[in-house]
Amino acid sequence: MRYPIWRIGVFIVAMIWPLLWLYEAWSSALGPDPGKVLVDRLGLGTLILLLVTLAMTPLQKLSGWAGWIAVRRQLGLWCFTYVALHLAAYCVFVLGLDWSQLGVELRKRPYIIVGALGFLFLLVLAVTSNRYSQRRLGSRWKKLHRLVYVILGLGLLHMLWIVRADLKEWAIYASIGALLLVLRIPPVMRRIPRLIAKKPLSATKA
Repeated sequence: MRYPIWRIGVFIVAMIWPLLWLYEAWSSALGPDPGKVLVDRLGLGTLILLLVTLAMTPLQKLSGWAGWIAVRRQLGLWCFTYVALHLAAYCVFVLGLDWSQLGVELRKRPYIIVGALGFLFLLVLAVTSNRYSQRRLGSRWKKLHRLVYVILGLGLLHMLWIVRADLKEWAIYASIGALLLVLRIPPVMRRIPRLIAKKPLSATKA
C-alpha cells in the first residue's frame, strides 16, 4: 500500500523545523543565547502541534474527510518528539548536564515541574498510541487518551508562568485551545454536521 503523499508532507514539515533551528543555533543566528532560544522554540512548537492535533476531530466533522483522523496519531507522535527535544535541549543548554543544579532550578522555576508532568503524560499517550494498546485497553483507551486535555492545560500553564510579562501571544494560544475544547463537547460535535448539512436560503426573487 502506498503511503499517502500528504502524510509524507506532514513528516517533512514537522521534521524540518527542529533541523532548521539546530542549524541556526550552530551558525550563531539565534542571538547571544542560542540554547535558550532553541529551548523556547521547541516548547512553543510542542504547544502548536498539540493544538493542531486537537483540531483534527473538529476538522473531520466539518469537512467529512477521514484523512484528518488518519494523520492525528502522526501529529501526536510529533508532539511528543518536540517535547522530548525541548527537554533534551533544556538539559544540555540550560543545565549544561549538571544535575546538581536541577534542585536549584526547580526551586527558582517551579513551572519546570508543570512542564515535566506534561512530558510524562505525553509519554504515556505516545507509548499507548498503537493498535495493540487500543485492543488491550479496550474502552479504557479513550479514557486514558483524554489526558490530552490535561496536557493542554499544563502546557498553557507552563507557558503562562514563563511569559507573565507579555500575555498577548499566550492569550492567542489559550483562546484557540478553549475553542477546540468547546468544539469537542459531545452536544457541540453532534451539532456540527447538522449545521453543515443545512442548505443556504435561496435568494429572494425580485
